[in-house]
Amino acid sequence: MLVSFGALGQTARKYSNEFMNIGVDAAALGMSNTVVSFTSDVNSGYWNPAGLTALEDNQLALMHSSYFANIANYNYMAFAMPLDTESAVGISLIRFGVDDILDTTQLIDDQGNINYDRIKRFSTADYGVTFSYARNLKLKGFSYGINAKVIRRIIGDFASSWGFGLDAGLQFQTDKDWKVGIMARDITTTYNAWAIDKDKFNDISEAVEGQNQSLPETTEITIPKLQVGVSKKFIFHYDYSLVTALDLNVRFAENNDIISSSFASINPAFGFEFGYTDLVFLRGGLGNFQNETQFDDSQTTTFQPNFGVGFKYRGIQIDYAFTDIGDQSAALYSNVFSLKLDFSIFR
Repeated sequence: MLVSFGALGQTARKYSNEFMNIGVDAAALGMSNTVVSFTSDVNSGYWNPAGLTALEDNQLALMHSSYFANIANYNYMAFAMPLDTESAVGISLIRFGVDDILDTTQLIDDQGNINYDRIKRFSTADYGVTFSYARNLKLKGFSYGINAKVIRRIIGDFASSWGFGLDAGLQFQTDKDWKVGIMARDITTTYNAWAIDKDKFNDISEAVEGQNQSLPETTEITIPKLQVGVSKKFIFHYDYSLVTALDLNVRFAENNDIISSSFASINPAFGFEFGYTDLVFLRGGLGNFQNETQFDDSQTTTFQPNFGVGFKYRGIQIDYAFTDIGDQSAALYSNVFSLKLDFSIFR
């Protein structure tokens, strides 16, 4: 597998289907996504499907966030349910889209006149549907999960694509509240096949004189990624809890991560969650460590701090996360809200 990862890194794009890597659940985002080892609810279908085995009842999750001054909207919905005491299933939907984009390709008519009535609007949207299955292993403390993903990407009437891929996850819990998790994304590589309307593309290329534009590639391959995490939960005076977590995010490509080579790049992330009587939660984390080149060619290490709070009462959990505090990285500020509902509330 490692040899194939290296070979794919030479031919595949470093960044494809990136909307599937943004993350879900404000609670996880507030901890800089360091939840792969201890995730244990409906959102496990995204972070590590092995965590679905911890479900005791059906759960529903919703999330919304906006990016780029509310130009792009990111929405997520998931449902999961236990099949029995040993296994569970889940399904989730992600949409990342920009709507009401002005289409000015027909602004100038055949006579060279500008006609604003010819302006239309279109949307570009990425959809990801994930089907999850998880089961406990016979080995004590071990569970595994598998995701099957269907990707649909649409750029107005100009182009669209279908993609398919698989994820696999593993979790292990010791008797002393230590937890370890491994999440391998796109293990078979995720393949996207694009269909491009050549007539509409020619209208665009002819509008830019002298550009001699050619059709873009019609296939994309998303190379595998690996996330390894470890966490421990501490209990103080019965009412107070503290979860600390460390994750290593591995891409099999060279980039600006603080640990990088031609074979792979590693980006660490740290997170914590402080809870009181399993009712109120305070979260924080550091992640997205990057080596950035300044104008004077010097190197500076930047990072992205995250902050979050949560409230849970009788099966209803509301979480909020605020990212990029203090403008430490080039990422834009984001406010993320999510809701989780445990169906035990109806029993």
